Amino acid sequence: MDPFDSFNSHKEVLSASAKANPEVPEPWSRFSAWLECVCVVTFDLELGQAIELIYPVDVKLTEKEKTSLCYLSFPDSYSGCLGDTQFSFRMRQSMGRRSPWFEQEDPYNKDVPVNLQKEHAHFHGYVYFRQVKDASVQRGYFQKSLVLVSRLPFVNLFHALLQVIAPEYFEKHEPFLETVCHEIDQWPAPVPGQTLNLPVMGVVMQVRIPSNAENSVNQSHTENLLPAPTVLSSVHELDLFKCFQSVLIHMQMLWELVLLGEPVVVMAPTSTVSSESVLALVSSIDPLRYFGDYRPYFTIHDSEFKEYTTKTQAPPNVILGVTNPFFIKTFQSWPHIIRLGDLKMSGDLPKQLKIKKLAKLKTLDTKTGMYTAFKTFLHKDKALIKRILKGIQKKRPSEVQSAILRQHLLEQTQSFIHPLERFLESLMPPQRSMSPWKTPPQIRPFIQEDFLKTLEQAGPQLTLKGDVVGLYRRFFRSPNFDGWYRLKHKEMAQKVDCLHLEAICAADLLTWIKDKSEVEIVDLVLKLREKLMRAQKYQLPVKEDLLKRIEQSTHTIISSLPEDLQAVLHQQ
Repeated sequence: MDPFDSFNSHKEVLSASAKANPEVPEPWSRFSAWLECVCVVTFDLELGQAIELIYPVDVKLTEKEKTSLCYLSFPDSYSGCLGDTQFSFRMRQSMGRRSPWFEQEDPYNKDVPVNLQKEHAHFHGYVYFRQVKDASVQRGYFQKSLVLVSRLPFVNLFHALLQVIAPEYFEKHEPFLETVCHEIDQWPAPVPGQTLNLPVMGVVMQVRIPSNAENSVNQSHTENLLPAPTVLSSVHELDLFKCFQSVLIHMQMLWELVLLGEPVVVMAPTSTVSSESVLALVSSIDPLRYFGDYRPYFTIHDSEFKEYTTKTQAPPNVILGVTNPFFIKTFQSWPHIIRLGDLKMSGDLPKQLKIKKLAKLKTLDTKTGMYTAFKTFLHKDKALIKRILKGIQKKRPSEVQSAILRQHLLEQTQSFIHPLERFLESLMPPQRSMSPWKTPPQIRPFIQEDFLKTLEQAGPQLTLKGDVVGLYRRFFRSPNFDGWYRLKHKEMAQKVDCLHLEAICAADLLTWIKDKSEVEIVDLVLKLREKLMRAQKYQLPVKEDLLKRIEQSTHTIISSLPEDLQAVLHQQ
């Protein structure tokens, strides 16, 4: 049987089963919780890069998305990439497409840190590219990529998965890929806070997706028949030390550039270095979400190429990773360019990139360095740099070095954000102002100057010194502040809803309605229903028994009304 016929017949059986039994999950529903699709991209002598296979077969990608995916799935420098190469990319989804995960209140997105949420407007691509000499092919080379397309930014997990399945796929072809997809369709859902065992091709990958409530770790129940798992320490965290070892003395500058959403181009020797460097930069401001655009690997064929390289307007808030030397000329007008090369040593320490003037960025053989006129607001943390460099001399393991860097960046970001969060809390209406009979009071507006005045007494507990006020002023003009504030304001509005629900629950509603007109009572019923509907729709953190009490009170109030009004309200 043709593998596609087998695939479709299996899908028809599952679909029929799902209709007969509502508890049976829809075909590919578990698969699509992890992956959008799996693609095979090959090099066609007449067409160039072309999609050879897409699984599941009924996944709909637009022609624009297919074109972008094809170009992004081959390293720009693949003429010299013999062997296997892994890298990742991020591409914009076509306008007008609605993702099944588009609901803002998706339980996964609600429970996971913001930097690990599913993407609604972009796809992540995880690539395993193979190029080997092959006399049977007209060009003399076998060139093919296996690509996992997902809305999840799980770079470690999906690259580990590719390491398991890609080598075998290149030997066994389509039937093998079909089997893999059906195995993934049996995986448990990606639930934050749980330890998950993910079996594929005789290997079990054990992962834990972080949750917002970090203390709630639940072990999932798995069969004893499964082989011993391969434990991934993180689904997404990269080796920061490996990525940043040539720019250690500039970590403060890099952190500020990312925090402020500045336009940055990373020019790297390979697609692997490009994608890892960009993802490392984006993660440097964790737990703050990076709200600019970022492309771990970007090519001249990208649909946004013209948009991002126009000289008629200022560069956009984006971090681009590129490998083609052509980009040096294209991005001459950009304010911050990092030119990476092969790591060079100075004695037993990695040679550090120098800061260079943008005017020197002229020729295709431009030397490695950071081309920028940016002046940091805060001073370097010399103790951190000294500690990392000493660790290199002592041959401290890379994962330990990486953990030191990550902890430093995390603490710096948290200490920067903490005064802002504390100030937002002061804008919340007090609980005593909540009346069950009135619309809840408004959250007071965020006034930047008022916040800056609080810094003298309650500024960030930074070990670094410098122009802290200047850094906040610049941050206020960045997409990261705008995105952060929108998220926080939404959380605050939901908290106000919760406080108002608690006030309603504490009130004696039945006594209140005794001397009220029918119009007032119906109005109360409608408002209570609206409150309950909002609590359910937005999954507000309200105790279940509290909601049940309000629902019971609503039923009791309706039963006190004349029968004709009761009938109208029950129909709504």
